[in-house]
Amino acid sequence: VGGQRASGERRAAMIRPGTSLTKQKQKRAAAPKIAPGKKADAQKPELEEFLKNCDYVGAIALLEFEKKAKEERPHLLMWLAYVYFHNGDYKKAMDAYDEAIKKENDKNIHVYKACCMYALCQYTEAEEEAQKAPDTSLKTRLLFHTAHKRNDESAMMAHHQALTDSREDQLGLAAIQYLRSHFQEATDIYKRLLVDDREHWALNVYIAFCYYKLDYYDVSLEILQSYLTQYPHSITAVNLKACSHYQLYNGKAAEQELKVLQQASSSGNIFQEHDLLQHNLVVFRNGENAIQVLPPLLDIIPEARLNLVIYHLRTDEAQEAYNLIKDLEPAVPREYILKGVVFAALGQRTGYREHLKLAQQLFQLVGASASECDTIPGRQCMASCFFLLRQFEDVLVYLKSIKPYFSNDDDFNWNYGIACANAADYKEAKEALLQVQNDKYRVEFCYLSWLCRCYIMSGEPGLAWETYVRMDTNAESFNLLHLIANDCYKMGHFYYACKAFDVLERLDPDPEFWEGKRGAAIGVFQRAVAGKAGGEADKLQEVVTILRSTQNPQVDQVNKVIKRWAKDNRVKLDI
Repeated sequence: VGGQRASGERRAAMIRPGTSLTKQKQKRAAAPKIAPGKKADAQKPELEEFLKNCDYVGAIALLEFEKKAKEERPHLLMWLAYVYFHNGDYKKAMDAYDEAIKKENDKNIHVYKACCMYALCQYTEAEEEAQKAPDTSLKTRLLFHTAHKRNDESAMMAHHQALTDSREDQLGLAAIQYLRSHFQEATDIYKRLLVDDREHWALNVYIAFCYYKLDYYDVSLEILQSYLTQYPHSITAVNLKACSHYQLYNGKAAEQELKVLQQASSSGNIFQEHDLLQHNLVVFRNGENAIQVLPPLLDIIPEARLNLVIYHLRTDEAQEAYNLIKDLEPAVPREYILKGVVFAALGQRTGYREHLKLAQQLFQLVGASASECDTIPGRQCMASCFFLLRQFEDVLVYLKSIKPYFSNDDDFNWNYGIACANAADYKEAKEALLQVQNDKYRVEFCYLSWLCRCYIMSGEPGLAWETYVRMDTNAESFNLLHLIANDCYKMGHFYYACKAFDVLERLDPDPEFWEGKRGAAIGVFQRAVAGKAGGEADKLQEVVTILRSTQNPQVDQVNKVIKRWAKDNRVKLDI
């Protein structure tokens, strides 16, 4: 991806979405018409006009020109650092501040430079730089946020107490509440500020973010609209709208919402220019380009780590998913659930019981919580918890309560089918397993073995046999044949048991397989004597033929008994 280095290496100049697309080069207004033969007076653009339009690229061009031309502008380096910062060019902003420190007698420049370091995720360096500046509210807010990034609770408390009721300090506090997943507390602060200033439109975006995080996607869209009316090309707002559509509908609907940014962009590659849009396109497109886009964003966008974990789970890379999430301290239900899924996947793959135990505890923590117990994810968690404990009757209590919401979900039908089978409800289990459409799932041995068991237990052994016949010959087909032979014998489907034991004996001359085949053959004969289904003449003939192919002295004795009965009952058999 353009602008990114090798995976894992932080970029020198990270680009984040600004307020709107107007930060790009603006289309200049049409020049006034000039009378023929007259030259237009060249007018130098004003810095204030660039800043008013958030055209930071234009402002940078102007200030760099003035710097090279050595024009006199008060605090030129400070202005240059300011516009570089707002354009997302934090490294260049730092360079400008370094120059300014040598020329300006203002120790506050250290805290401005520290803000650039914070934006580059250099939290320790940002703290050290900020300490060189005098005490100000900006310094307090910055140290409050660096303490949060370093998980230093005592420092956070100290800086929290130093905050005032000013709008800037309260916005900083609300941001911390949001980052700590205290979305309701953040919303309360934003709403209080909005009462004081109804035209502070950005507050609507912050409130919409909080409602999005609280899963109130419709409410989030409604609140967001007032801001989009004022700033229809805001990258942050349009992106949030797209995310809400993703949650309410699907990735295609979400991507459609982003087209307004592409159409308004003058560069034509808006998605490649902004980390946030790159990240969300990966999500909207179901993981496409995840391995290229997400790793460099792990320390920039919190969700990047979670989405990369999901990508590894989808590609059956449980160990890679575990490596990414093992040190994550979950803060919201979604993070607890994802960590539980990773532990469960790795535990089932490796057989390590400690991982399965941790997964079960994480699922129980979410499913039993007051806020989640009556939600769909909460009930899924309780079902997963009991599944790992092998308490399948309890699993079904929870899965049946949410079944109407997952009629076409392969994962749900898989888990529901296996739970039903373990609870001996084979008819329901068979119907659920047959609804699984994923071709990858349908060829797994686990799926085939449970489906065959359901066929057999539901009185359809022929379908189980057909499933085996369609398989390639390998270790899994041998194991499936073993299951069919034993389950058919157990359920009295002796004809198919005899066929299965016959193939097993050919593959492995184990005396147990001969005994199974002999018992099944006698079972078919017994049903023929009793006149029951499964003992028809054609089946009895096939069983006799199977027995004759075995080099065992007991075969003649069994066939002699069958031949005598066939003669007495005028059943035509070729023995």
